[in-house]
Amino acid sequence: MARTLKLTLAYDGTGFVGWQRQAEGQSIQGLLEEALSKIEHAPVTVIGAGRTDGGVHAIGQVASVTLASPIEDDTLRRALNAVLPPEVRVLSVEGAPSGFHARYSARSKTYRYRIANGEVADPFSWRYAWLLPHPLDIAAMEEAARLIEGRRDFAGFQGAGSSTGSTVRTVLSSRFHEGTTGDPRSAGGRQVMPGVPEGPDTARLLVYEITGDGFLRHMVRNIVGTLVEIGAGRRQTESIERILSSGDRRLAGATAPACGLCLVRIDYRERAPGLASPAAQPVT
Repeated sequence: MARTLKLTLAYDGTGFVGWQRQAEGQSIQGLLEEALSKIEHAPVTVIGAGRTDGGVHAIGQVASVTLASPIEDDTLRRALNAVLPPEVRVLSVEGAPSGFHARYSARSKTYRYRIANGEVADPFSWRYAWLLPHPLDIAAMEEAARLIEGRRDFAGFQGAGSSTGSTVRTVLSSRFHEGTTGDPRSAGGRQVMPGVPEGPDTARLLVYEITGDGFLRHMVRNIVGTLVEIGAGRRQTESIERILSSGDRRLAGATAPACGLCLVRIDYRERAPGLASPAAQPVT
């Protein structure tokens, strides 16, 4: 009998067109479906909780799939990792209720964006951080980040050319702070290159983390681009409110590079107060 499975994945998105299948280029969804179809001996459709763009990473992406194959969960995980490229890893495979849907069953989603701020950055950071040599006012960025929280219309931060039924989302947490070196899982401390004394030009790692019930296309990267302009003194903190109230994308900052963004976590626990139902407001 067919059964529903929940897969948790991590991937380095540098060389991929994103999660979703594309007419050209290699996608995470396409790779996973190809591998699963060989096991199922039939076409397989995999549903992801978040449609990460090309170049965006994940350490907590979740996918759901229905299989008739009796293969055991751990055996399936090992089989998938044996054929998937090393940039894509299946962290776990577990049974789920028949109605489980990776996207519509999600309660919230957390993204993390990393900035290496300084003239001398760790050479291993470029794949996972936006390299910015000019000084940034972290206090101003922290203040502005908090203005993002709440149930708001985020049309002003939506990517150009996007189409969606509603641009209203609830942001539960929006925080900017100093981070640590290494891979996109890092979230606390200061970046210092191994074996190199810390100096005035050594890059510090800045981390923006946001949790919400859903996100519009390029929404997080557009927020980060705006926060960076505030930190650089090119706009005031109050501009956040103008962007939100106007819904005008032209008032927001430039889109931050994809390399700094990572999908960290999908939450399927009990719904927090204020979150819309999955049917009405899917996590995107």
